[in-house]
Amino acid sequence: MKATGTLAPLLEAFFTERLQAQRKVSGNTVAAYRDAFRLLLRYAQQKLAKDPCALMLADLDAPFITGFLDHLEKDRKNGARTRNARLAAIHSFFHYASFHLPEQSAVIQRVLAIPNKRYERKLIAFLSEGEVDAILAAPDRATWLGRRDYALLIVMIQTGLRVSEMTGLRCSDLSLDASPHLRCRGKGRKERCVPLTKSTAALLRSWLRERDTEDDGALFPARQGTVLSRDAIAFLLAKYTKAAAGLVASLKKKRVTPHVLRHTTAVRLLQAGVDRTVIALWLGHESVETTQIYLDADLSMREKALAKTAPGKASRVRFRPDDRLLTF
Repeated sequence: MKATGTLAPLLEAFFTERLQAQRKVSGNTVAAYRDAFRLLLRYAQQKLAKDPCALMLADLDAPFITGFLDHLEKDRKNGARTRNARLAAIHSFFHYASFHLPEQSAVIQRVLAIPNKRYERKLIAFLSEGEVDAILAAPDRATWLGRRDYALLIVMIQTGLRVSEMTGLRCSDLSLDASPHLRCRGKGRKERCVPLTKSTAALLRSWLRERDTEDDGALFPARQGTVLSRDAIAFLLAKYTKAAAGLVASLKKKRVTPHVLRHTTAVRLLQAGVDRTVIALWLGHESVETTQIYLDADLSMREKALAKTAPGKASRVRFRPDDRLLTF
């Protein structure tokens, strides 16, 4: 690649050489970076009145990138997490640019110095047993779509798979032998196996017979036989949550997403006494420390701990210091 200050060839090489050829990142990562730069280029076109192919790297200096990040929050109403994810993509690109355009090091270093924005870490949301039962009762199991959705929801709640892992499931990933389990490919192209209960295995055997196909297609296909998208899974979950809210009032106040089902799986395992290391392996976490968020969210475990530390029958005496300094 010729070392010029033009943005277009550098950005193209970043996607083809750096992300795909060298780092071999997943399709989800490429899509996330693509969306970040698509937004950035549209913003630059509006603010600088220049076509994206005419932009120079120097046009994207630190004040401009900061303005773009403010635009994401104020105009597009993005949260701090989304803002930081977009900034991570930009940082990755400018780090790559530093090796090809050393003459632009002043601009590059100022952009790389833009920090992530801190945000409040709220407690994770998860579903109670009653809420789970209400959502599972919502699909009409008298229809093909209802039976597909019921099986899909059962698998999501029992395995805790990410929505991207669910969309990638194929029939060959399912093993229903003596030890039934699912194989999936998660973040970082890591493959893992998740065990299935006997009832879930029986349900999936029935589903495979009804699916009635010889090809190795999607385990839970759309009506046309294509792969269900992430948005489709989120839509059907929202639909069944709305229907279940008529029976369980607490669901009216909750925004139930596929990731909430993943959190529900983790909390259920934690409440059952499963070790954190096993939960991390089950969910495909990079670090055991990630599982700490479920300890923070589960109030019932703290209530049990509180019950074990009830005060004894000893009399209480107020401390009275016997020295003027201690009194002070």
